[in-house]
Amino acid sequence: MAGHTDNQIRIEAPFQLVWDITNDVPNWPNLFTEYAATEVLSQEGDTVTFRLTMHPDDNGTVWSWVSERTKFLDEKRTKSHRVETGPFEYMFLEWFYEEVEGGVVLRWVQDFHMKDTAPVDDEWMVNNINKNSKVQLQIIKDKIEKAYHSRRASENRTVSIHDCPQDHRRGGTIQTLLSPRTVGSTSGFMGGATLQPGEAIAEHYHPYSEEFVFCIRGELEADIDDVVVPVPAGTAIYVPKETRHRLRNVGTEEVFAVFHLGPLAPRPELGHVDTETREEAAAVAEKILAAREAQS
Repeated sequence: MAGHTDNQIRIEAPFQLVWDITNDVPNWPNLFTEYAATEVLSQEGDTVTFRLTMHPDDNGTVWSWVSERTKFLDEKRTKSHRVETGPFEYMFLEWFYEEVEGGVVLRWVQDFHMKDTAPVDDEWMVNNINKNSKVQLQIIKDKIEKAYHSRRASENRTVSIHDCPQDHRRGGTIQTLLSPRTVGSTSGFMGGATLQPGEAIAEHYHPYSEEFVFCIRGELEADIDDVVVPVPAGTAIYVPKETRHRLRNVGTEEVFAVFHLGPLAPRPELGHVDTETREEAAAVAEKILAAREAQS
């Protein structure tokens, strides 16, 4: 028997920042809430040997051990193992950093086996690590994103669309320019949406935010709770919060529209609820255009 855990979280910040913060071992007590102290014992190249000391557990016991950690920047991963294994027969850890659109997926993989003399077995430890990893990953995500937002806000309050990442997950091309992450805004965020002829942005709604969409060029059309609303160039539309809406290009030229949402959701992942896929939205747009062509 052996224990295996695999946990991950998406962090909306650049890879280098995520890598630098999470590999700053001496600063781990400020990054993790479970560690009371970190002491670097030796360092050679990309390998560091260090002692970790935890805060006292519910029984007042203070756990401490020595680990060795090696960074592989080119492979975007780290590999660690406990030198002082304590109750473990062995404990190996790997961290993987996958760059994705708009951020990094940080993944923790642990393989271990408890000693026969340990007070708990592998199954208990798997459940404990999974529970604790979710908590610590969320804390790390929040701290890194806060650091990134603060850094961007202090550096520059002017953002060019040419410097913004493109998001194609819901159809079309969506680029967020002004947001808590880019300029430290606190009331909402603004960006641009580009749709080629026939493209659509999948139906969704915002539980906490109103949305304002201004069509700059092209022939935009919106489905607002299944009501079709034309939004040609030079016009704008208001979408109340908790209202399903879909956007599509029904013309022969590119659509470019500006959107603004406010107020902000309590957390970014709570601000947007999808009610269909990008493929389903494209199928709806294609069906509508085909029906209109048949009528003309």
